[in-house]
Amino acid sequence: MRGRNVFDVDALSLLVTVADTGSFTAAAARLSYTQSAVSRRIAALERQAGGPLFERLPRGVRLTPAGQALYRHAVDVLDRLSRAQRDLAMIHSGHGGPLRTGAFATANISLVPAALRTFTQARPDVEVTALEGRSETLMRRLAQGALDLAVVSDYPSGLPSADGVVTTALMEDELLVALRRDHPLAGADTVRLRDLRDEAWLQDAYGDRPTTLADACARAGFTPRKIIRIAEWTGKFGYAAAGLGVALVPSLAARAVPTELVLRPLDDQALRRTIYTALPTTALPAALTLQNLLARYADAPAVNRPHPP
Repeated sequence: MRGRNVFDVDALSLLVTVADTGSFTAAAARLSYTQSAVSRRIAALERQAGGPLFERLPRGVRLTPAGQALYRHAVDVLDRLSRAQRDLAMIHSGHGGPLRTGAFATANISLVPAALRTFTQARPDVEVTALEGRSETLMRRLAQGALDLAVVSDYPSGLPSADGVVTTALMEDELLVALRRDHPLAGADTVRLRDLRDEAWLQDAYGDRPTTLADACARAGFTPRKIIRIAEWTGKFGYAAAGLGVALVPSLAARAVPTELVLRPLDDQALRRTIYTALPTTALPAALTLQNLLARYADAPAVNRPHPP
């Protein structure tokens, strides 16, 4: 074979049909071609292949060694293309293919797992992968095409924008204060933020950029006596349970709060965050289905129910 030689898929399909039926006439009948059209197409394929692919017999045809080699490749190519068509159909229908998801930490406590459980039961052939990260990281990965859906939040310093990403508000999530059960304010219906001015606050960042806690304390007219910098929720809960400080906790995290703590509402109505779903402008059908399930579970009372006193 000389020069650029790309075999036509229809020609390969015809080769396989002729070989399987054993004659140009039978292949023509199966494919609703004329016998002369089949002969011309096979002759053109043979010229492209550089030599005969069939031995012409008194009754029918038989593959040459070159024809047998091309036949094996043709069967493999046609099978791969058929599987590709099935895979694409599954992806376009939302019933198969990969679905790459991401969420911030507290969304992974109950909201996202509940939605994913229902989703995977309904769409078992969709290959779901999950990534946990901060909202700005997830938005960046969406813009890079590395995620198909993310659950993100504007807490603690606003929701960053990203090219080619569409966000949809999912729910409002109240920020509560975590107190030891023996704390003097643990039984209050609502805790005045100013009454916590002498507490140590468990916070991953404070002072180096605007934060929800810093803004709320400023509105209440005080600066926290002490900040204990802890990033992970397990650490915050551990310190709070030991009576070493108090922490702002989103209601989405209620199910993960240890029994030594209670979550109480604060008197500052601005202490809340907005949760969003974020998807590429051209979203996968499976991602849209999961987005609808997330909206359903976001409305469920159990998702944002505070831990009882």
